Amino acid sequence: MNKYFKIFKNGIIDENPTFVLLLGMCPTLGTTSSAFNGLSMGLATTAVLILSNLIISLIKNLVPDKVRIPSYIVVIASLVTILQMVIKAYAPEVDKSLGLFIPLIVVNCIILGRAEAFAAKNGPVESIFDGIGIGIGFSLALTLLGAVREFLGAGAIFGFTLQGENYGMLLFVLAPGAFLALGYLIAIVNQLRSKK
Repeated sequence: MNKYFKIFKNGIIDENPTFVLLLGMCPTLGTTSSAFNGLSMGLATTAVLILSNLIISLIKNLVPDKVRIPSYIVVIASLVTILQMVIKAYAPEVDKSLGLFIPLIVVNCIILGRAEAFAAKNGPVESIFDGIGIGIGFSLALTLLGAVREFLGAGAIFGFTLQGENYGMLLFVLAPGAFLALGYLIAIVNQLRSKK
């Protein structure tokens, strides 16, 4: 059990895709205008990560080396297509707010990277724990970034107003605010990690 906890913790702290590895910057910067959007994107990516890791760990010995990457992409694309249909059917407001970023999960380097670096070399149970850890790490990072941007930009978190209606810096709701907030959060995380 300790082995699985290490794999799980690795994705949240040691190899956090956003704050440590700096992977998946397109959805990180593009979808985090609010905490809700960040959490939604993180959970969608987590679902694909867990299932793709599981499937790839199960088929790794059946796929020839020459078509390994295309096979992984077909698995990931199939899962993303199913996820997009489910989101459109059951959460149309999430589909509307995330828009094009849902199908772009297919080319998210975090998912293909974990498939190649971990799932293709480990068993199904380890791969599931890796997907959960990396997914939670990604979800936490996107939610935190979205919450910071939403609070600084609109004085709210998850839509709940915390400041007066005249509060807010428009910069943080716009794209440049994503870069600024992410830069400061990465600096804080690096500072905390260096103290260990």
